[in-house]
Amino acid sequence: MARWLPRSLFSRMVLVLLAGLVVAQLTSFAIHWQERGQLMQQMGGMRSAQRIADIVKLLDPLAPAERARIAAVIDSPTLRISLRQPSLSAAQDADEQSAQAAARLTGLLRRFLGQEWPLIVNVTSQPAPWIQAHGGPGSGPGSGPGMMGGRGMMHGPGVASRGLSFVVQARLKDGTFVTFDLRPPLDTTDGPYRLLLSLGVLLLAVVALTLLAVRWVTRPLKTLADAAEALGNDIERPPLDETGPLEVSRAARAFNTMQQRLATFIRDRTHMLAAMSHDLKTPITRLRLRAELLEDAQLRAKFVKDLEEMESMVSAALDFMRGLVAREPPRPLDVMALLESVQEDMRELGGQVAIVGRVLAPYHGHPQALRRCLSNLVGNAVQYGKSATIEVVDAADQLQICIRDDGPGMPEHELERVFDPFYRLEASRSRDTGGTGLGLGIARNIARAHGGDIVLRNAAGGGLEATLTLPRRS
Repeated sequence: MARWLPRSLFSRMVLVLLAGLVVAQLTSFAIHWQERGQLMQQMGGMRSAQRIADIVKLLDPLAPAERARIAAVIDSPTLRISLRQPSLSAAQDADEQSAQAAARLTGLLRRFLGQEWPLIVNVTSQPAPWIQAHGGPGSGPGSGPGMMGGRGMMHGPGVASRGLSFVVQARLKDGTFVTFDLRPPLDTTDGPYRLLLSLGVLLLAVVALTLLAVRWVTRPLKTLADAAEALGNDIERPPLDETGPLEVSRAARAFNTMQQRLATFIRDRTHMLAAMSHDLKTPITRLRLRAELLEDAQLRAKFVKDLEEMESMVSAALDFMRGLVAREPPRPLDVMALLESVQEDMRELGGQVAIVGRVLAPYHGHPQALRRCLSNLVGNAVQYGKSATIEVVDAADQLQICIRDDGPGMPEHELERVFDPFYRLEASRSRDTGGTGLGLGIARNIARAHGGDIVLRNAAGGGLEATLTLPRRS
């Protein structure tokens, strides 16, 4: 299930909040719609009972002829009226639902009529026989178009299911029975479009506020993540702003303290090692002078070779340490010119270097550091592979420089270890070659100081491939 979740904290918070909002809105809509239906039925039942009570009160004082005429006027398809039916008896075999519906309608009628007029209320699923005998709705005793009928009186007494008829009979004071057949039509209420629209507008407003709130809450995390990523490229980067909510300011303060301690530790270590390497140059120089006084030429050559190797290692160590602290100002530079300069240097040393592709735009970086990085990579390729091919791939977001040699390559498990300071492969990079084990480490430090990296891999056709990737920052 976790693989289907969004990866970012922002997306997960939005998903959880939106899911909760949608469930809450749907639940609210279902409850509201059910209560609305019950309320509409109750209101319809009250209207029907009120109408029957008003008709009874209207017909009671009239003469029989006038009653018939008035009944023909107010007769309608949803409320049929008859003055000719005999006395009804309460239904004895009605089911529970029908009995409850009849009881509720009786209660409503008593509320409007009182106890002056005896009432019988039955519930049936079929129209009354006297309605079928007179042609169904629209005809009957005193039949007429029905001036009070129509869609306005459409709901039964709070319980009306489709297809049920409520037969109500009231005995007037002169003994005449007036019989009503109340048949609610199919539900013709409008659909829940307005309710859905209002809920939709509310949901959209809440979603917009949720997105804004979640973005506001997660923005400090993004700032902290960006600062942590930039810290790996520049330990001296400006500190984070320590303003904002309490939790955010505490996290920023802790991050700034960590950065300050790391910078102090690296600075002290670098100064110490650089001082040691610098101090070693003095005794090496004295030993070189004394070696020149040796009479044995063969022994003198061995001493000089060892001293040159020691001096080379000390110089490389100084360069390695200086590369962590020396900060030349970055500026736009022509990388193709750097590559061609390195190519010319290698040609003077007898190496063959070919360049494929071109850099399309200037790169913003440190010129001397990048030249040192490229020189180390190309020099390694020429030294151990006799020749090198530089392939340049320039894109809008990054500059990629791939350097391939024709050498033997190296074991897969050594591809990362060779970046460690003073680490060398004895099989191919022995002391006889003059390597100190710092060249690749210096090159990677320079690449990472520019936000990029160097990756080594064995080429498919043989040889080693070093890929330098430098991001282009807008």
